[in-house]
Amino acid sequence: MKTTEVGAVMTTDVVTAAYGTPLRDVIRALGEHRVGGLPVTDEEDRVIGVISASDLTRSRPHAAGPDGTTRPWWTRLPSRVPGLSRARAAGVVMTAPAVTVRARATVTEASWLMTGHGVERLPVVDDEERLVGIVTRSDLLQAVLRTDGDIERAVRRDVLGTTLWLTPRALAVTVEDGVVTLTGRLERRSDVDMAVRAASRLDGVVAVVDQLSYRVDDRRPRAAGAAAEATDAAEAEAEEPVAGA
Repeated sequence: MKTTEVGAVMTTDVVTAAYGTPLRDVIRALGEHRVGGLPVTDEEDRVIGVISASDLTRSRPHAAGPDGTTRPWWTRLPSRVPGLSRARAAGVVMTAPAVTVRARATVTEASWLMTGHGVERLPVVDDEERLVGIVTRSDLLQAVLRTDGDIERAVRRDVLGTTLWLTPRALAVTVEDGVVTLTGRLERRSDVDMAVRAASRLDGVVAVVDQLSYRVDDRRPRAAGAAAEATDAAEAEAEEPVAGA
């Protein structure tokens, strides 16, 4: 099943800052590289925080520009600021601890993480918390930007065909603004759960509406299931016409 992972869309050439990097150098890096924030790393390349434009604007008050409009102080600084002490370092104003993500996480999981923490970028780390890349919200949007028609075709191919081994038209599938609605009947209740989970993991899917039914509830305890099957069989036998009637 196709689900794009963060490692496929992240940027690996990451501009970073150290705890002691002067703020003037941070400001210069943000402008030169046209990025909104930098991971702050230690000597072993582990992410200890993130410094962004919002961190800088919180560190000093806004000031009025020549035209009378109010601007964040950092946007008005030249690349070299003699009066900015080296003590004003990235580590002093960074946001810590940093919200990070693994390269093998899906873009959907990364998007949920960004939304939950109110951030626009995530440093990507390995199993030892070392920096391997960075992913932004725009990276994620490009990855999941799919039309409703694209999503419907993916559901029929990857969910019905690959996951459930059904024909592409075995269920009714509709998609509107990324919301997938599944309608129809499957053999087992576990198949219903599998279909909903698989559809929800596809790129571009916002939500899944479950309108599926099933013939057998294979999640019930075995004894209860056997009794239910016996009852169903007895009822079916009772409904059969009597010979010669």
